[in-house]
Amino acid sequence: MRPVEERPREGGAGVGVCELELLKLRAAERIDEAAERLGALSRAIWSEPELAYEEHLAHGVLTRFFEQEPPAAAWTVQPHYQLATAFRAEWEPPGGRVAPGAERRPLHLGFLCEYDALPGIGHACGHNLIAEVGAAAALGVKGALEGLAGPSPLVKVIVLGTPAEEDGGGKIDLIEAGAFKNLDAVFMAHPSQENAVYLPDAAEHDVTVKYYGKASHAAAYPWEGVNALDAAVLAYNNLSVLRQQMKPTWRVHGIIKNGGVKPNIIPCYSELIYYFRAPSVKELPVLTKKAEDCFRAAALATGCTVEIKGGAHDYYNVLPNKSLWKAYMENGKKLGIEFISEDVMLNSPSGSTDFGNVTFVVPGIHPYFSIGSNALNHTEQYTEAAGAHEAQFYTLRTAKALAMTALDVIFKPELLESIREDFRLQLQEEEFLNTVE
Repeated sequence: MRPVEERPREGGAGVGVCELELLKLRAAERIDEAAERLGALSRAIWSEPELAYEEHLAHGVLTRFFEQEPPAAAWTVQPHYQLATAFRAEWEPPGGRVAPGAERRPLHLGFLCEYDALPGIGHACGHNLIAEVGAAAALGVKGALEGLAGPSPLVKVIVLGTPAEEDGGGKIDLIEAGAFKNLDAVFMAHPSQENAVYLPDAAEHDVTVKYYGKASHAAAYPWEGVNALDAAVLAYNNLSVLRQQMKPTWRVHGIIKNGGVKPNIIPCYSELIYYFRAPSVKELPVLTKKAEDCFRAAALATGCTVEIKGGAHDYYNVLPNKSLWKAYMENGKKLGIEFISEDVMLNSPSGSTDFGNVTFVVPGIHPYFSIGSNALNHTEQYTEAAGAHEAQFYTLRTAKALAMTALDVIFKPELLESIREDFRLQLQEEEFLNTVE
C-alpha cells in the first residue's frame, strides 16, 4: 500500500503538503524497488545467527549492502565503527552539503539496525527484520530526497549498526563513544505480535551472584563442608518471598547457573544470574537493594561468602515521544496499519532494550509491528516466523512508515520543535540531564 494525498495546506521547509505526500510516495516506491535486496539481506542474517558482539557475518552483509547500493559510493560507510561489529553509513544530498564552519548544520537523522541473535534459538526476537527495517527506511528517505525538485534540504541520513542488544548493550557502548552526538532524531522498529506505536519497555539491571563455600564428602563428613548450593537455593527462595512486597510493575527473574558437580560432594561454589526490571530507571536502585539484601542474607545463613557483580550496563526505560508517535501513527494508517489503542499499549507487557538509553540522549521512536504470526518472541516458533516470506510485507510496510515520518521531521520545522520539547519534558520528568553535547 502507498500513502495517499491529503487536501493541500502549508508545509514546512519549503515544500507544500501535496509535494511532501509525493515525496512519501517516492520513499515507499524506492523501498519496493529494493525489496528483493532487502529480503536477501534479512535472510542472510537470519540463516546465520550470531550472538552479541560476535555478529561478524551480519556486519559484513550490512556494510556490503550499503557499499554496493547504487549509484556507486553513494553511502560513506565506516565498518567496525567504535565496536568490532558496529558500522556507520552516511548519505546526504549533494546540493544539501554544508561547508565546514558554516553557521547552519544539516539535520541529522539516524536509523538503527540490530542483528544479534539468542543462544540456542537463533533470531527468535526478529533482529534480522530490525536490520532490514532500518536499512529500508534509510533507502526510502534517500530515494525521496534524490527526486526532490529544487534546492535540497540540509539533512544527513545516518544508519548505525548497533550490535549486542540481547546481551551487553551495544548502543550504550556507542553512546559512550560519541556515536549519537549531534543526532536530532533516531528511528527503529521491533517485530512483535501487534502494531504498537510504543510499548513501555522497562529499565533493567542484571547481576551475577557467586557463593563460595567449602567442599566435603556429603556422606562421610558433611559437617566439614559449607554448602554453596544451599546459599543459592535460599537466595532463590528469599526473592520468591520478597515478591509479596514488590510493586506490581517490578519484575525479578533468574536462574541457578551452577549448583555443584557431584551429589556426594558438598558444593563449594554456586552461581546465579538475575535480571531486575522497573518502569523507570529511578526505581531500579530500590528494587536492586532489596534483592541484594536477599543474596547477602543467604550467605549469612549458610556461612558462605558472596560476590555480587552487576552487568556492564543498565538498560534505561524507553522515553515516549508523543509528537513522533502521532506522526508515525498518521503515516502508518495511510499504509493500512491498524494500531492497538493507547490504553492497551500503555498496559501491555514488555521487556527491556538498550534503545531506552538512546532515548535519554536523543529523541527517538521504537514502534512494534506485527509480522503476521501469533508466535511469541523468544520462542522457536518466532524464529521460524521471523525468517518466513510472509514477514516481508509487514517489515517493508513498517519501513515505509518510518521513512515517511522522517520526511515529516525534515519538512515540518514545527514538528521537529515539538519533538524536541517532548524530549526535554521527558528528561525533566525523569530528573535526568542530557549529557550528550
